[in-house]
Amino acid sequence: MKKLLFPIVLSLLLTNLIVAQNPEKGWEKWQYLMGEWKGEGSGQPGSGAGMFTLKPKLGGSILERKGRTEINATASQPASVHEDVMIIYKNREGSPVRSIYFDNENHVINYDITYSENKIILTSEPNPAAPRFRLIYEMLENRLMNTRFEMAMPNAPEIFKTYIEGKSIKVKELAEMPK
Repeated sequence: MKKLLFPIVLSLLLTNLIVAQNPEKGWEKWQYLMGEWKGEGSGQPGSGAGMFTLKPKLGGSILERKGRTEINATASQPASVHEDVMIIYKNREGSPVRSIYFDNENHVINYDITYSENKIILTSEPNPAAPRFRLIYEMLENRLMNTRFEMAMPNAPEIFKTYIEGKSIKVKELAEMPK
């Protein structure tokens, strides 16, 4: 009996190990975002144009989003550049459910991730001492997307207001980008 059980148990363990290490598993809802995007938008900081890339890193265990936006000068402030990096990572079950964001303004934001039919929604936890943030990627049609960044004040953490919004077009598919 032991001789019969050993190959079955070994087979099950190896199958679970292979499935757990599949780097493509869990990124299905992110596929349309992978590549390079260029866009324009406006909001409280002013109007501007920029780009971002989203691609798998570390053998597909994370996604890395890098962005750069040039914000036009206004009557009250000079032109500026906003740069950011976001890492999207999987939980133990292999689902991409969290991310961490860093930018050149010293912001660090931890997000929980949820999904709807054509949206990826990243929402920070409420904090009584700081604003709450929500970032929404909405696929409009093939190669066209709307991105909206919203804020909620600490005294009203469920009432989000748009801070900046813009449309982007995909200019490169992931396969066309240098590794």
